[in-house]
Amino acid sequence: MNILYTINDNFVPQVGAAITSVCENNKEADEIKFYIFSLQVSDNNKKKLKEYVGGFSSLNKTRDVEFIELDDIHKYFDFSVDTTAWNPIVLSRLLLDKLLPLDIHRIIYFDGDTIVRKDLRELWESDMGESAIGACMEPTCSLKRKNEMGLAGIPYHNAGVLLIDMDNWRKHNTGKEIMDYYRAKEGKLFANDQDAINGSQKGRVKTLSMTYNYHNTYDIYRYKLLEKNCDYPVPSKEEVNAIKADPCIIHFLGEERPWRLGNKHRFTKEYIKYLDMTPWKGENYEKGWKLYFFCWNVFNFVMKPFPMLRCNIINSLVPTLINLKSK
Repeated sequence: MNILYTINDNFVPQVGAAITSVCENNKEADEIKFYIFSLQVSDNNKKKLKEYVGGFSSLNKTRDVEFIELDDIHKYFDFSVDTTAWNPIVLSRLLLDKLLPLDIHRIIYFDGDTIVRKDLRELWESDMGESAIGACMEPTCSLKRKNEMGLAGIPYHNAGVLLIDMDNWRKHNTGKEIMDYYRAKEGKLFANDQDAINGSQKGRVKTLSMTYNYHNTYDIYRYKLLEKNCDYPVPSKEEVNAIKADPCIIHFLGEERPWRLGNKHRFTKEYIKYLDMTPWKGENYEKGWKLYFFCWNVFNFVMKPFPMLRCNIINSLVPTLINLKSK
């Protein structure tokens, strides 16, 4: 099983927790090879992570890490790219054919802000057909944004968890298709690589179960809103509730993240459990969020009876906040 993360030095503790969650819940896998696209990760952190992951190996099971240094990500683009407040490292997801070894046929990509709670075999063995990319829907994407990308009636997918068939990627020149789309948009997309993937691969992304990319959107919004905001078929209420009770992969989207002190994310304790097993136990916690989370909780309480209004407010505010953050 091949798994990919993209990180800089600041995010090593989070990825340490993420990798721990994979190893702890996939002990039956014969081999797990972690590939890391790294942007200025220190030699000390690389050494610690490699030694730590190697400690999960046993007589018949191998666990290993290979770092692929990115250096200057912009050298892979022949056009100007504006990532606004996002770290340019996110663009590396578009360069798999250029960065990964040729002998890789399939790989799972995880954002560093994820933890795995179950065996990944079913995800790993998913039938991809002719699709190069498998991903989970993002049901709160505004219909306006979807329509602007030509996705009317088609799911918009979140790129935080991707199942990638590299054989299909190479066969269909997926990397070139994505780059051509990005170039046509003059390197300016709201969600950068995520929008480039959705816009260029519309109708060809394999939609995976939301259990593989569960985020607190599903805790905040009722099922009726998900139905109303989506112009495509969504899973049944029973299926959504079953996944909510016991998801496979948690993606800590948004500002309420478990390393930010004062957060109330319901899977915070599980993240801390895995972090505390790593050499970075107790590290990288962010203070200064007390007032923010107070305001956030008040906002959620007031907006609870008005989920669609809340969704519209968030979709309107996010671009503004991203622009402010980039400045």
